[in-house]
Amino acid sequence: MFTFLFGILILILGYIFYSKIVVKNFAPTNAETPAHKNYDGVDFVPMSKWRNMLIQLLNIAGIGPILGAIQGILFGPIAFILIPTGCILMGAVHDYATGMLSIRENGAQITGLIEKYLGKAANKFFLALVVIMLVMVSSVFLYSSGDIIAAECFKVRDFSLTNPIMVVLYSAVLLYFIVATLFPIDKIIGKFYPYFGALLILGTGLILLGFITHGITLEEIDFHNLNKHPQNLALIPIFFMTVSCGLLSGFHSTQSTIISRAVDKEKDAKEVFYGMMCLESLIAMVWAAGAMHVYANGLVPADMVGKVNVVNIVTNNFVPAMLTWIIAFAVVVLPITSGDTALRGARIIIAETFKIDQKSVRNRVLTASVLVTLVVAVLIYAKLDNEKFFLVWRYFTFCNQLISIPVLLVASIYLYKTKKNFLITFIPSVFMSFMVASFILNAKFGFNLNLNLSYTIAGIICLAIVCVFYVKMKKLSRN
Repeated sequence: MFTFLFGILILILGYIFYSKIVVKNFAPTNAETPAHKNYDGVDFVPMSKWRNMLIQLLNIAGIGPILGAIQGILFGPIAFILIPTGCILMGAVHDYATGMLSIRENGAQITGLIEKYLGKAANKFFLALVVIMLVMVSSVFLYSSGDIIAAECFKVRDFSLTNPIMVVLYSAVLLYFIVATLFPIDKIIGKFYPYFGALLILGTGLILLGFITHGITLEEIDFHNLNKHPQNLALIPIFFMTVSCGLLSGFHSTQSTIISRAVDKEKDAKEVFYGMMCLESLIAMVWAAGAMHVYANGLVPADMVGKVNVVNIVTNNFVPAMLTWIIAFAVVVLPITSGDTALRGARIIIAETFKIDQKSVRNRVLTASVLVTLVVAVLIYAKLDNEKFFLVWRYFTFCNQLISIPVLLVASIYLYKTKKNFLITFIPSVFMSFMVASFILNAKFGFNLNLNLSYTIAGIICLAIVCVFYVKMKKLSRN
């Protein structure tokens, strides 16, 4: 258990000390935030710090920190080191930088930030990519939440669209997505999500308590065999693509910019953005430990390893029967509360890009209707067969991590221009460039190249990014 506890220590010390370095570089002020300056009663609405914290946690979590953890721990106890280290040095920095830049830029979404700092050409490319990713997120979470509700509440085993129960469930969840997307942020999301977030924390605490009361079997790190994945998947880059939530996720930038419009004071940003990413990482660590235990003790059938069903096995092993409903509720709610805010984020981005006033209900409905049509189309495609769903999930995984790169580059340019330590965001951007490039070059659904060749080409791409960044910064210095 030493490796697990050491990982927790990394997370705690990182939040206490490294967050101070990050915050110091962005230097929060007492300036009026967009929530007050641009108040519109819909998207720009000031809310308290604790409310924003719990909403942010729920928005970024989804099913990712649970599903990613039970898949990522298959690589071995190295996960207990990589998850918290990645969070402290990359993920939490990414979320905080995005939130702060959005606050400083009048509540701009990531596409607006990319246009200002990387240019219109980059914005056009990433605008399409971000919207596509958010549509896929909504579709995937609509798919997964409908299936989870069907299995847990109605004991359904036929999840196809020919089953009327599934059509009704998907329609009900989608209707909720639409309502949460259209209503002012403080009416549904602001009122209910903090309580859902509190239940997620409580459920994680119950599992952690179960480790103490029931005992847990955890393997220690072995530096002679760092990668213990049963299918011999490459630790680099696949681990960093699998465990995104809890480590680093580009999707979080689209959620941080939603909450940036609700932040009351700049000084709240540390707890809201950096702190909630660290809490999500802790959740991932706990679920990874629970999964390692049930795997090690042969409690998971071979065909269920790495799948969402592991959640029930972990819950039943560590949580008293009378309290398992808390975990079940959280697992049902998580994909719903990320799917709807993904749709909301897409609406806001499109509205910002095409300057569509969102005070008008009619404009909100028209903007959202296009997105809902796309979400339904992707859902139908994904439901054709399991392979179609996994294809959508793989492309989402790629887009998710790809989007983190320009966001970190934007922050790097901002910090350079303000004469601050830009390396805290630039090094993570280059690191993730290597991971994303080598992943898509090697993946069968990508270029299907040899892994070593993929590493080589990815290295060249990273070198090119460093050179281009250096030239751009030189130009900025002369101007």
